[in-house]
Amino acid sequence: MTTGGIALERAEGTANRRNAAGLRAWLLVAPLVAFIGVTFVAPLGFMLVRSVHTPLVADTLPETIERLRRWDGEGVPGEDAFVTAAWELLAAHEARAIGRVATHIGRMESGLRGVIVRTARGLRDMDSGAAPTPASWRNAMMGIDGAWGDRSTWVAIRRAGERYTARHYLNAVDLDRGGDGRIVARSADLRIYLPLLGRTLLASLVITLACLALGYPVAYLIAHAPPHRANLLLMLVLVPFWTSLLARTASWIVLLQSQGVINDLLVAAGLVGDEERVAMNYNLTGTIVAMTHVLLPFMVLPLYSVMRAIPRDSIRVATSLGSTFLQAFRRVYWPQTLRGVGAGSLLVFALAIGYYITPALVGGRSGQFIASMIAYHMQQSLDWGLAAALGGLLLATVAGLYFLFHLFDRIAGVGWMRAWGRRPT
Repeated sequence: MTTGGIALERAEGTANRRNAAGLRAWLLVAPLVAFIGVTFVAPLGFMLVRSVHTPLVADTLPETIERLRRWDGEGVPGEDAFVTAAWELLAAHEARAIGRVATHIGRMESGLRGVIVRTARGLRDMDSGAAPTPASWRNAMMGIDGAWGDRSTWVAIRRAGERYTARHYLNAVDLDRGGDGRIVARSADLRIYLPLLGRTLLASLVITLACLALGYPVAYLIAHAPPHRANLLLMLVLVPFWTSLLARTASWIVLLQSQGVINDLLVAAGLVGDEERVAMNYNLTGTIVAMTHVLLPFMVLPLYSVMRAIPRDSIRVATSLGSTFLQAFRRVYWPQTLRGVGAGSLLVFALAIGYYITPALVGGRSGQFIASMIAYHMQQSLDWGLAAALGGLLLATVAGLYFLFHLFDRIAGVGWMRAWGRRPT
């Protein structure tokens, strides 16, 4: 503090201006933050909660579920459980909720949906006087459907009545709980999601490597071309963004089909016979080819942004000092582009594992990704809990990849550069 407090007043004024600038910056980004929160964070949080929170059966059949929690699991429950279940099923039928409840319970064991619906209709006839009131609700319900005499029926109802459960995530990795509560693997003919997830990850890796192999030379050419030619090449890379995704996918269907352009060229060149045309459509090959074309710009642009900052004469200087072109590229140029390689690969891989439209149109049965199964459970089977669990599994995969990329960028980068013969800075 100087004479008269002038220095202190200047510092205070500077701090106030900085605070005002920070407040204005937050006010400017507040609409974007609110938009992302409403359109992305909130739906994502809702679906993740939905993957573990299933209160439908517990809210519709509360007393039945409470009695089943006290049940020892041996044989079938007593008469009081049958009475409670009968009245609550009747109330659910009158409230027009029996269909949703039956569907939810039917996911625990095949065939139980029909059992629940038939029983509710039979109980409605008894309550309306169309059938005599039973002396024993156990006998009445077993008379409507003999499945009520099976222990597995009541075990399935008790499992469906769990408000918070991990069964959706177990199903997402082809696991289940046995009758004794232990986690067991499903039989080989019922394993759907793990093979589909493995195919998705493997195909996404192949697509990422293909995009890297095709995009790296393109990015190198653009980065080292004269400005007017670089602008033209960059515009050609961006052309796919100006074309509808459906139009591009439909074009690949025409090109890859058995009587398509590519097969005609192979036949004309004598590489294959007319009766031995290559099946490249409605399989995994068609999915990989079409998605590589769709995602190639997402690899070129990060690579170009990194290569643009590398001095153009770096390889020339290295060759002038005695290195061959390959040595100069491997030890000088390639390590400087690793950030672009990592960013582009992460972007392409993350986009590929969640793709839906292109595999659905050109993939057939063998070229579908896990996103197709998520769409099926969201739109047709209406098992939103399982769809949310599959989506959560994909989200965890992408988050793990980002974490690994962060480690590669922050920790392993120095060792990686040393492995390629460069002195880390």
